[in-house]
Amino acid sequence: MMRAGARQYVVARPLYSEDSFNEEHEKVYRHHKTMLDHIKLYFRCDAKRVKNAALSLLPVISWMKIYRIKEWLFSDIVSGISTGLVAVLQGLAYCLLASLPPWYGLFAAFFPVVIYFFLGTSRHISVGPFPVLCLMIGSVVTRLVPDEGPAANITGFEGLTRDEQRVLVASSLAFLTGIMQLAMGILQVGFVVMYLSDTLVSGFTTAAAIHILVSQLKFVLGLQVPGISGPLALIYTLEIIFKKITSSNVCDIVISLVIMVVVFIVKELNDRFKSKLPVPIPIEVIMTVIACGVSYAFDFKTRYGVDVVGQIPRGYEPPVAPNLHIFQETAMEAFPMAIVGFAVAFSVAKVFSIKHDYTIDGNQELIAFGVSNIFGASFKAFAASTALSRSAVQESTGGKTQVAGIISAIIVMIVTLAIGYLLEPLPKSVLGAVVIINLKGMLLQFKEILYLWRRDKPDCVVWVVTFLAATLMGLDLGLAVGLGVELICVVLRVQFPRCSVLANITGTDIYKDRKDYISVYEPEGVKIFRIPSPIFFANMDFFKNNLVQALGFNPLRVLKKRNKALSRIRKLLKKGDLQWTSKGFLNTTNGSIKESEEDSNSEELDQPIDLKDFPTRIDWNAALPANIVVPRVEIHSLVLDFAAVSFLDISALKGLKTLLKELIRVEVEVYIVACDQYILEKLHNCCFFDEEVQPSIFFLTLHDAILHILETHPETTEYKHDKILTTVTVHHSGSSLRIRDNNGPDPGVESRF
Repeated sequence: MMRAGARQYVVARPLYSEDSFNEEHEKVYRHHKTMLDHIKLYFRCDAKRVKNAALSLLPVISWMKIYRIKEWLFSDIVSGISTGLVAVLQGLAYCLLASLPPWYGLFAAFFPVVIYFFLGTSRHISVGPFPVLCLMIGSVVTRLVPDEGPAANITGFEGLTRDEQRVLVASSLAFLTGIMQLAMGILQVGFVVMYLSDTLVSGFTTAAAIHILVSQLKFVLGLQVPGISGPLALIYTLEIIFKKITSSNVCDIVISLVIMVVVFIVKELNDRFKSKLPVPIPIEVIMTVIACGVSYAFDFKTRYGVDVVGQIPRGYEPPVAPNLHIFQETAMEAFPMAIVGFAVAFSVAKVFSIKHDYTIDGNQELIAFGVSNIFGASFKAFAASTALSRSAVQESTGGKTQVAGIISAIIVMIVTLAIGYLLEPLPKSVLGAVVIINLKGMLLQFKEILYLWRRDKPDCVVWVVTFLAATLMGLDLGLAVGLGVELICVVLRVQFPRCSVLANITGTDIYKDRKDYISVYEPEGVKIFRIPSPIFFANMDFFKNNLVQALGFNPLRVLKKRNKALSRIRKLLKKGDLQWTSKGFLNTTNGSIKESEEDSNSEELDQPIDLKDFPTRIDWNAALPANIVVPRVEIHSLVLDFAAVSFLDISALKGLKTLLKELIRVEVEVYIVACDQYILEKLHNCCFFDEEVQPSIFFLTLHDAILHILETHPETTEYKHDKILTTVTVHHSGSSLRIRDNNGPDPGVESRF
């Protein structure tokens, strides 16, 4: 009797193998579609499919139908203006990371936003320049058009200034990036971003923050430092900066320090009092306006030699075609840029979609960013993604839809067409200071190292290796190295899982690792082995070795020893050196019987043991005649728990069948429990079963198999009813639940196996 009020469940049911369960319970027939069926379905066209396709390709239609003008329009206008001001400043600042004239950042903050308004599925992200992406663009730009020395030999560079060459490289690179994103979206491979784990992205963006910080030091210190790309570029840049540090511009340093201190303090106040502020204080914009005014009033450029933004052309430039020669030179860099740009934007969009309860489509996002970058590149914009800080402004200031995004684009357009000249006296050190102060979030990710080391060391290794590789080798190679290490960690975890021997928790039908619990019971002669991963070609040997270690013997070695011993006994009987009596084998020679060379060279020792011509069954664990020694096998039953095995490949099927046959041939009964139905179907389709390995070895649950073994081997198993639960029954009488075993029947309740 269990204590009253306890939460328990009690069930009375037959003991089930997979075969008996399927005989008693009819399965639903499901038609599995063939590849041809999927192709026909994919190309099928009707009115509903056309409508869904239109809504999918133009998500603006779906949310515009539910747009609440009175409730959302004012919030979107306020959010759009705030985001637009930030986008102008970040467009100018992040353009320095791309090694381009600052005003081209305004193009990247306008054209992609217009396209994303129609094609994007996220209602809250702010599309435009992203610092990590800008830095990757800058490394390509400086490689093809360095600050010092001639540009690369590329068709189309003739007659262009250095800035025009760099703009052509950046726009062509953006066009190629957009093509790759569009192709991935059309091919429905948006899932690729799932291979970039949060740990990898964190290590990668932290390394990018270090690169960004170093790249902005030349503006903050007022130094002329050439752009360097490739492995160890960070080290070489720091070396040049330290050599020239005595030539730093004091005015630039003072301006940068003032900007960083004020912006940092106000941002902290924004975070602390965000619940009380209607909108965050746009301190970057305010300080930029003040710096512009002070620089113009005191003529910083002439009097103190401060490097300023300079002339900003009004209006937009005519569209240009991309340079195909640049495609060939930048294809290797464009692909990681396409992945990084999409991955960051998708992760930010997913955060906001969960918060505001709507869905986003990864494949449509790829299409949206692909078309946005292609369109922007046609007007000399560089590749765009999203910045978390800018998207946070759009969402926190009340933005409801991408109407806020289109209004922010209008603000950028107004600056470009009408008032851009007001930013001409802006010191570049101000932009550098704004970029550096916005790195706080990414630099704080260093704290994750200790957390990961305590919680998950393989993830910590991924973080550290990705960070070091991206820092020293460059962002593109660093991303590849990090992805490789991440995939290796996944493979190693699957290839070397934590196998365990299970035991019954006393008085229950629950089985756990015998090392983890005190009150456990292991039936005599029974081993329960669990592998918590798929079994495939890479871990089949590991699975077999761990199983042999758990069993305490190698079934193939035992089988060969038994066949060898059997062959020797036959020969001794044939020679008359041994005779069979009612008391067993009798040695008829006076001396000891020595093993001959012929005895030790028997063939086909791994075949089933044949006892047809023997008068009795041989007890292999007893003493054998003629000093023959065979390894003892202490178990009679092995249970393999396949609950965590999600698939088996062909190599694993062959290896598993060989292993089962070896065990069966040494008189060890094998049972497989909790096997997935998909795996069972695959076993039948691959002709896994034969006279030795039969479907009857599969049982529904682990407890079913153990109870079957207890019934089959009552003479060798210590049958203790107080240790292992053999019958479980349910009583629905209020909250009183009882469990009984075979010590005595409970009246009125069915008890059966």
